[in-house]
Amino acid sequence: MRLILSCDYLSPAQMPTYTYRREDGSTFEVQQRITEDPLDTCPETGQDVERIITDNPGVIFKGEGFHVNDYDEHGPKEKTDGEDD
Repeated sequence: MRLILSCDYLSPAQMPTYTYRREDGSTFEVQQRITEDPLDTCPETGQDVERIITDNPGVIFKGEGFHVNDYDEHGPKEKTDGEDD
């Protein structure tokens, strides 16, 4: 289930989606602004909820030069003297 809370100026596609877990273990998603406080209770059931971190960060790299290891075709740059990590 996905709930969309009202927002003055952002479309739902521009707001992040957060996953919440209810007391009974079921989960639901809500799109809300980054600046909004996390929900304390489920808007549908009234159960206490906690926001959980999911395994999908939603970052997609497109274009040439991005590989699994984030290096271009030349590999990692060699460190020079005096260069910190």
